[in-house]
Amino acid sequence: MRFLLPPDALLKCRSQQRCCSAKHYQTIAHVEQLLKDDPHTSVAIKSAVALLIVVVKLMAGHLGLDSHNSSKPPSSDPNRERKVRTVSDKKAGGQPNHKGSTLTLCEEPDEIKNITIGRRTLPKGHYVEDGYEVRQIIDLHIERVVTEYRAQIFKNANGKRFVAEFPPEITRPVQYGASVKANAVYMSMFQLIPYERVQTHFAEQFSIALSAGSLHNFNHDAYTRLELFELLAKRCLPQEKALHADETGINVNGKRRWLHNASSEKWTLFYPHEKRGKIAMDEMGVLPNFKGTLIHDHWKPYYSYACAHALCNAHHLRELTHAAEQDGQQWAKEMHAIHNGILIRAGSDNSLLFATWLKVYFLGSVCKFFMALFQSPFTASGRHLVAR
Repeated sequence: MRFLLPPDALLKCRSQQRCCSAKHYQTIAHVEQLLKDDPHTSVAIKSAVALLIVVVKLMAGHLGLDSHNSSKPPSSDPNRERKVRTVSDKKAGGQPNHKGSTLTLCEEPDEIKNITIGRRTLPKGHYVEDGYEVRQIIDLHIERVVTEYRAQIFKNANGKRFVAEFPPEITRPVQYGASVKANAVYMSMFQLIPYERVQTHFAEQFSIALSAGSLHNFNHDAYTRLELFELLAKRCLPQEKALHADETGINVNGKRRWLHNASSEKWTLFYPHEKRGKIAMDEMGVLPNFKGTLIHDHWKPYYSYACAHALCNAHHLRELTHAAEQDGQQWAKEMHAIHNGILIRAGSDNSLLFATWLKVYFLGSVCKFFMALFQSPFTASGRHLVAR
């Protein structure tokens, strides 16, 4: 059972951890000095005690690890620090110098409704029309659209029938269109909405009854159509100047699997595999052919590839935090401040290239992408994104 601590208790807990850690190291240093100064202790006993001290140091260091000073994910750290929302004296809404976004008039509205002036409301006199004032409402029309295709039939004098050909994608008397499939895959795979809720949405909003089997078929169809992209990504990613690589644990049918990622500014490829290390990376087919700069989290298998290596700044900051808090290293605290200053400068000056987080650019909405997916044999996203 897990208990979540309130913010003040969490800060107190962390302070106590740092205090205990410092006391542990002081005690260990004292024992090491006593052992060194004692001339009557045999070499064997000194070696055994030294080994035990190493174990104690490792255990003491491990006790103080959490998501802010190690690679431990926040999801597995129930007592992680949470931002406490405080009451601000600022007015609600956009602040001065804030770059906001304002609704703009559409040059080609879908519908125009003219509003005339009631003549009886005007004072007596002669009036000439002088244009109009415009206001627009941006709204949605959520409705089901059924398109019926009627193939013309000719029959000759002998009674033989000739039927016009249907479009190649029309193969059944009644079937779902590309927009239904695209929206279903978008909700299921991108928004991670369970099948039952997707079915409820389509039934209530569109009066379309979708079965779980249909949703599964839509996802599998999307997966199949992305095969060409996967081949293209494996060809283009190794040609990039810089790549970000990472891996994370996932659950597939109750079994532990690893989701590998290789990404650049233009391309992203996800690859699930049973293995976490070099075997999976080789089978993914990107890193073995890459010769640019690989940005990663220090993990040893990445160093097996003959390319330049750049280490993730987020990991640097956590390691420095650990060294400052757990080991009492003052230099680590100062280096942490310097590192933060560099990152702030990099964020404000585009000429400084410090790759910490990858920016992913989407051309159009993801929903439009899924529409294109079911209308074209080629798409522009990762195949394994929609694999179930």
